[in-house]
Amino acid sequence: MHNAFQLSLNVKFYHPKTSLNKAVISLCLLFAFQSAAAQHSSKQIDSIVNDAMSKFVMAGASIGVVKDGEIIHCKGYGITSVKTKKKVNEHTNFGIASNSKAFTATALAMLVEEGKISWITKVRSIIPEFKMYNAYVTENFTVEDLLSHRSGMGLGECDLMWFPDGSDFKMEDMVTAFKDVEPESGFRTELQYNNILFFIAGEVIARVSGMSWEDFITNRIFSPLGMDKSVASISRIESEKNLAKPHTSAGRTLQEFNSFSPQINGAAAGIYANVDDLCLWMLANLNQGTNKKGKQIFSNKSQKQLWKLHTVTDASRSPRNNQHFNGYGLGWFLGDINGNMTVSHTGGLPGMLSKTIMLPDLDLGIVILTNTSDDGGAFFSAVSNTLVDAYVGLEDYGWVDKYANYFVKNQEYADSVLRAVWKETENVGSVCLDIKNIVGNYTDDWFGGVTIEEDGDKVVLKSKRSPKLSGPLTYYKANTYLVKWDYQNMNADAYIIFSLDETGKGTGFLVKGISPNIDFSFDFEDLEFTRENPIKH
Repeated sequence: MHNAFQLSLNVKFYHPKTSLNKAVISLCLLFAFQSAAAQHSSKQIDSIVNDAMSKFVMAGASIGVVKDGEIIHCKGYGITSVKTKKKVNEHTNFGIASNSKAFTATALAMLVEEGKISWITKVRSIIPEFKMYNAYVTENFTVEDLLSHRSGMGLGECDLMWFPDGSDFKMEDMVTAFKDVEPESGFRTELQYNNILFFIAGEVIARVSGMSWEDFITNRIFSPLGMDKSVASISRIESEKNLAKPHTSAGRTLQEFNSFSPQINGAAAGIYANVDDLCLWMLANLNQGTNKKGKQIFSNKSQKQLWKLHTVTDASRSPRNNQHFNGYGLGWFLGDINGNMTVSHTGGLPGMLSKTIMLPDLDLGIVILTNTSDDGGAFFSAVSNTLVDAYVGLEDYGWVDKYANYFVKNQEYADSVLRAVWKETENVGSVCLDIKNIVGNYTDDWFGGVTIEEDGDKVVLKSKRSPKLSGPLTYYKANTYLVKWDYQNMNADAYIIFSLDETGKGTGFLVKGISPNIDFSFDFEDLEFTRENPIKH
């Protein structure tokens, strides 16, 4: 899954020197130190968001803020589509991507409460065909392990099974995805973000409850909370009249593309929701699992388990933020700022980036949804940081200007790397690789087969299981080609690096992304293709 989490982590350590916006300073000081009425706070939020919208290339966004048990701001900005120009409002549905993970963790907590499973129930007792990279991990992997990103597998391992969309991988592929893959760390030792295990968690819910993940989320969480306009899968949207369309801001212009196809289940990234409904979700979380009518949806005990550190990471220890810890609970990132606990998550699909952050000590929740790749992640980070700083009493830091400045420079750098690499192919003289030595069928243990074939005067790579990861090859240098994928909603063009035998005949190849900003779900570096029928000498 494309994860805005990556962008947020990358950006937060860079703070270019820019002049502070006096208007934002004054708004934040008022916001932090003045006991204003809710409508005044909403006006201040409005000003901050509008300032950010003017400084990033954005199609649309939607912001919800809850405080002290009430919704104090719930509003849409910009447009759902550059084609229709329809305005975003508080009921516009966006893909919330990995913000779906907290719903999956909550669903499992409800099943634990009912005694149908426990957190230490072995996954194999529910899904007998489940396999990991060795026998010990396979037999001891628990429900809790599915949700805590501590499997030992690398960042985004096997994400190419569902990213980009349109592949033919099924749940039976996912439950054995890691059996032939080398781990990168010890079991339960380090945080390595993983999506496939959340898909498997969704399958656990289905097998234990007797209903699909989508039905469970809809019937047991959405309905009791009054989230009546949200859906557990894009396939369940009855009308697209108020659906945000995905866009990219690459090249500093907005381009719209098709929505991400329905997923195997929505447990990792499938929910489409709006800020009006997500405010109800945050209120329930901030009220120990109780909805606005006073009905308990999940218990305080369950919430404590979800908000307990299961996988610890380093804290930044910034003197400004007075931060002491960071890590992951079950479906939530956990940390602290200026003495206040933070519970948060980000999410990203192509053209859909989002962030949820709650500060339980302040009874505060903020959700930001966007329908623009690239700028959207910097936008939600800038706005959420500005709002959080104001509420915890920190001085204004000029986040909007800092993120805007950093993002443009970072994007320009990444674009310059891509341009330079492709420019080199224009000056290639004779190609030292004989095409006939590299065409053929190749396979990777978990990704399956690809072919490299001649198509007229072109050499083309075709993926059998993920058709969008196909495209023409252009000779680069030495034993390396570049591939421009048919999939261009995100830039994931890559090097194809052939291994050759002593006579120059291809025996296999590796894949490596070109852009320094490539999304980690394009986990090409975990692939190792070998020729199915080696060329005989």
